[in-house]
Amino acid sequence: MTPPGPGTLWTRTCGESVPAQPLEGDLTVDLVVVGGGYTGCSAALTAAEAGATVCLLEAHEIGFGGSGRNVGLVNAGLWLPPDDILAALGEIDGERLLGHLGQAPSRVFDLIEKHRIDCEATRGGTLHCAHTAAGYADLAKRYRQQNRLGAPVQLLDAAETERRTGSPGFHGALFDARAGTIQPLGYVRGLARAAAHAGARIVEATPVLRIDRSSDSWTIGTPSGTVTAGAILVATNAYHSGPEAPGDYIPVHYFQIATVPLAAEDRRRILPGGEGCWDTALVMSSFRVDRQGRLIVGGIGNLDSPAGRVHAAWARRKIVHLFPGLAVPRIEHAWCGRIAMTADHVPKIRKIGPRGYACFGYSGRGIGPGTVFGSLAAEALLQDAPERLPLSPTGHHREAVAGLRASYYELGALAAHALKDRF
Repeated sequence: MTPPGPGTLWTRTCGESVPAQPLEGDLTVDLVVVGGGYTGCSAALTAAEAGATVCLLEAHEIGFGGSGRNVGLVNAGLWLPPDDILAALGEIDGERLLGHLGQAPSRVFDLIEKHRIDCEATRGGTLHCAHTAAGYADLAKRYRQQNRLGAPVQLLDAAETERRTGSPGFHGALFDARAGTIQPLGYVRGLARAAAHAGARIVEATPVLRIDRSSDSWTIGTPSGTVTAGAILVATNAYHSGPEAPGDYIPVHYFQIATVPLAAEDRRRILPGGEGCWDTALVMSSFRVDRQGRLIVGGIGNLDSPAGRVHAAWARRKIVHLFPGLAVPRIEHAWCGRIAMTADHVPKIRKIGPRGYACFGYSGRGIGPGTVFGSLAAEALLQDAPERLPLSPTGHHREAVAGLRASYYELGALAAHALKDRF
């Protein structure tokens, strides 16, 4: 797995740093958080600002997992259309989740503004682009459902989509004005920095070796000390290691390549409004530009596997397909990360014991949902108020044949990138 180091664009351009050190000795707090991604850092910030004592334990460094490797799209909602969410969760839980996630981009951008997080925040909206006529019909259905719920979305025709993207390759798009893009590693490190400023103890390079429950508290053992807490949140998602796994999920790899900054003429015609984009293909891909004008193209697949060369070659062809006539700029960075998928594409909150939750399974929508789930989970734990959660917690979540499903996604991406998507 490519570490979030010199090979990743986000580490190179991250303007945020975190005051953190390994744990030494024993500590007692109100809330212990395991995992330094969006969910964990949002929870630590919310709890610290509420006056609670908090310790966040990260085995590597803040943003090491998917939070430091993803595309950087701040979306409202999930992959599923609203009616599918209501069917999966029921009316009460479904409407509650839709309400929280519809406001997720505002929550993210408000935190960025409040704490002056340096993360290239651009609230230019997102474009869900139809790669076929059938894809456009699906977007029309999503538009009707979201419009019924009052979401400020617009269904764009092919000409308007080309004007906004600079690409003639789409049948239309669904534009969501609530959404936007960020430098994802900068955002998660900014959350951790804000949490530390509010009084949270942020601990890096400290893996969790054991998690024990006594009559009234949790004890977390590490190589160099322990943390005792009244409440615990496990927020490791697709990068869990050690005890108390959050629950079953399907690990899916998603990779990205980033070019050198585009020439000024190309930059003016490619996403001039700064939207972030993804398409309706079964083997989904995404594209956007960063503040410096680098074109970033992503797709499903493990870049660190033997198939990595196939995926990288596909990404170069994808650029040519999207933007005919553009000479492919030199590739400056390439990296990948893991996504925790669930079969129904709905996130999960698992009750792991008294005043203990695990949040996971955002299925590639980690920024908005992770921020919201972390904050509300912290409130629910500190107030002992499960009604504060964005959806009802479950017992142990199991995914049937998760390993086979993961192989299906990877092999499907390989087949598409090697054979089908030849453009």
